[in-house]
Amino acid sequence: MAVTRDETAATGDMPTYQIRAPTTALPQGVVMAASPGSLHSPQQLAEEATRKRELRLMKNREAAKECRRRKKEYVKCLESRVAVLEVQNKKLIEELETLKDICSPKTD
Repeated sequence: MAVTRDETAATGDMPTYQIRAPTTALPQGVVMAASPGSLHSPQQLAEEATRKRELRLMKNREAAKECRRRKKEYVKCLESRVAVLEVQNKKLIEELETLKDICSPKTD
């Protein structure tokens, strides 16, 4: 059965609904359950819970693996940046020493 809204029979603010039989039938042998968990035995429920747990753990493992990969990449980037900045700092210190030698009055 299907519930449909009858637009033509609506009066005022309250729409009218009518119940009618479905136009298509399920093929023979197809059974629809009332709810997903209503026909499961305790063993099936336990197996389903175990399956869901394993799936969750697998997804978590993959997420952790990806997180570790990103962290490694981030650390490599930081190490590279440190190396560049150390070279730049060394050059600036050398330049400062050179300028100090040039600008400072020499005492002979």
